[in-house]
Amino acid sequence: MTAVPGPTLSDIARAAEVSTATVSHALNGTGRLGAATRRRVRETATALGYGTRRTAPRTRTLGIAVTTFPTAWNYTEVAYFSRAVTAATSAAHARGYALTTLPADRAADGTWHSLAVDGMLIVDSPRGDPMVHALRARGIPLVFDGAPGDPRPGDRWVDNDHEATTREVLDHLAAAGARRVALQSGHGDEHYARAVTAAYAGWCAEHGADPLVVPFDETDGQGRAFDALLRGPDRADAVYAAYDPGGRQLLAAAARLGLRVPDELRLVCASEDPGYAATLPPVTTVTLDPERAARAAVGLLVDLIEGAAGPAPGPVVVPAGLLVRDSSRAQPAAG
Repeated sequence: MTAVPGPTLSDIARAAEVSTATVSHALNGTGRLGAATRRRVRETATALGYGTRRTAPRTRTLGIAVTTFPTAWNYTEVAYFSRAVTAATSAAHARGYALTTLPADRAADGTWHSLAVDGMLIVDSPRGDPMVHALRARGIPLVFDGAPGDPRPGDRWVDNDHEATTREVLDHLAAAGARRVALQSGHGDEHYARAVTAAYAGWCAEHGADPLVVPFDETDGQGRAFDALLRGPDRADAVYAAYDPGGRQLLAAAARLGLRVPDELRLVCASEDPGYAATLPPVTTVTLDPERAARAAVGLLVDLIEGAAGPAPGPVVVPAGLLVRDSSRAQPAAG
């Protein structure tokens, strides 16, 4: 390991998003600075190792985080993200990098201003993402899993074709006999929620159907948000749940309301959870292939860090897959 110089005032200024003069005042106890600014600059300087001699690490490091929501939540409990993190870790190790998994909390606690990584993989970044802003200001290479909310020329990302996938699901349900298809849509501001909802609205307009949208609520284990939708003569007879728990929520709602699946209600859920193959009935799922997406994103990021990436060729599109099971099958005609 070789000794390397510590950070300069300019390095600290970029990380803290202040001027070099502000850094100088904060570190020397001079000038008219607010207590919060002075403390943030000093914490950033400490985190960057200012005033000490550092040693160059043997292994370079990538970071990964899901920044969709502003509050803390354990995204590794969701099958999609768990599988993506595992695949990204393996891909990073294969290229000689460690991978650090960052918490989802986007609170301004200084973490993102002093994070020591060579590059960052951001998953489902929404519009106005403060973490992306902080990392861009520091000049840290970024690659996105899911189209970024605020893309810039030259940005690189990996994504599925959500419009084509949504239309495939809706066409499948219609071919199975569904006439009033509803969507359980996400409430986040990430590209996925907006793309799926827009594709659904376009499909409904083309088929002369009224859009029926139920907001996704991860706390609604019994699927009570579907009660009004699934009652009455004009009830929905099929639902596409665009988020992982939606399939189980719909099974619970159907059982409570006495609806037989798929005879009276067909359903499809976007999920990587293999448990849906064992539900009663087994639930048709959409897989977005998180392993392939994560491996591709890590490859893009390492190439960008090492200067091997050419001009951004546009998004890398990962095919999704429809795994048809009993919950959405057409019923055989009566003999």
